[in-house]
Amino acid sequence: MTPFDAFLLPPGCERPPVYEVLELPGGASLRYPVLPADQCESLLSGLEDAGEALGRVPVRSLSRSIGRVADRLLDPADPLRAEALEILAPTAGISPEMADAVLAGMACDWTRERLDELLDREFGSVEVLDAFQPLDGGRMVRARGPSISFHVGSGTVPGVGVTSMIRALLVKSAVLLKPGQGDVALPVLFARALREEMVELSHAVAVVYWPGGETSGETELETLALERAPVVVAYGGDEAIASLRARTPVTTRLVTYHHRVSVGLVGREALGSDRGSKVAGAAAYAVSMFDQRGCVSPHVLYVEEGGQVDPMQWAGVLWDAMAELEIELPVGPLNPEDASAVHQVRGVAEMREASGTGTRVFRSDDGFATVIFEPEPDFVLSCLSRLVYVKPISDLAEVPEVLRGVARHLQTVALEGSGDRRSALTEALGRVGVTRFTPFREAPWPPPWWHHDGASVFAGLVRWIDSEEPSSYSSTCSSARHNTI
Repeated sequence: MTPFDAFLLPPGCERPPVYEVLELPGGASLRYPVLPADQCESLLSGLEDAGEALGRVPVRSLSRSIGRVADRLLDPADPLRAEALEILAPTAGISPEMADAVLAGMACDWTRERLDELLDREFGSVEVLDAFQPLDGGRMVRARGPSISFHVGSGTVPGVGVTSMIRALLVKSAVLLKPGQGDVALPVLFARALREEMVELSHAVAVVYWPGGETSGETELETLALERAPVVVAYGGDEAIASLRARTPVTTRLVTYHHRVSVGLVGREALGSDRGSKVAGAAAYAVSMFDQRGCVSPHVLYVEEGGQVDPMQWAGVLWDAMAELEIELPVGPLNPEDASAVHQVRGVAEMREASGTGTRVFRSDDGFATVIFEPEPDFVLSCLSRLVYVKPISDLAEVPEVLRGVARHLQTVALEGSGDRRSALTEALGRVGVTRFTPFREAPWPPPWWHHDGASVFAGLVRWIDSEEPSSYSSTCSSARHNTI
């Protein structure tokens, strides 16, 4: 298979003199450039100039151009969608069926309608991104993005790199994106398609992959980007984020999305005469999407006792739904380490089951979908690859205390069947650290305007500029201050 070019440089950039090739599990490979220092300098300078030009484009024009690319990715007849599906599965390590589901789910949030709604929700009057706007008391306010921002992706979920790119472009920032290994295809294809929509966008995006991690070392481009970009946006594990934080200048705004975990809660109200099969189907979908790699993917499902179906029975219903979904959305090829981890966790659980601890393992010999029922309520980190724990709980009100030990890594709680207790439960879990509550079916697809990890979508990407006219000093408070001088 021909290596996929895991990079796209703006028009006019010199051809990179040296390339490396990375072999991926399943036979795919990535080709990426090794840029010398002078070419790195030239690339960053060109992006800075492009960012200045982008600042003169009305924000609605940007959302319209970006949205047209999203429309192409959603159109079954468009060659761009066909190319994306062909490349996405092997480079992301997912099945073709999962690639189709991921592309549809991601691209629908990149349409003009969704982006305009995001801008309206975040800024009220989006013209604040184009020019100073009157506020009150003679004040004017303006929101500006940086001329250039450096984005570092994690690669666990395809499409996250494009989302990060789009957010920056909407605030008129040129983008240097280093995608993660599992998320190279969509950013390159999206950036390429943007060239056909607007000349300012064609010069304002560079996508360059290079291996990350402690063993690969820091590249010349990464060093310069951390020094010159006013804003750095990074997704990744705790160690990767800590490393970036240590190398980022104190004057740089660093927006980070570190390792997060999610859980599911099923109240007794959801365990009715249908044996909770509807909720089990939705839970199976939440666990299986992205092959459980997302920060929104549940590791543990807490199932309340006292319903018409007890938690262990429901665990079996859940596994039936996961096994059926594995046929519709097959698991992608696993590397030997991930496959070994699944087999090891299964083996340990089966030994516990045989010893009479109350553990029960639901799995098949020819699939990866696994449900492990454990009576102990403690949170357990899944090895992923569609392996989820089901734990009984006498009352959902006990869950906040159970999760306190992982409070700093909590994110999404998929919640079903809490009835009139929902308000008190979400309040208690919010105090612990949860930042999002949603039904299981919606868990994999947060809306574009969600407060990612509890912050505004554009937090750190824009700086606000206030302009105070003389009339703003006529207030009683201002007069009092002047009278004391």
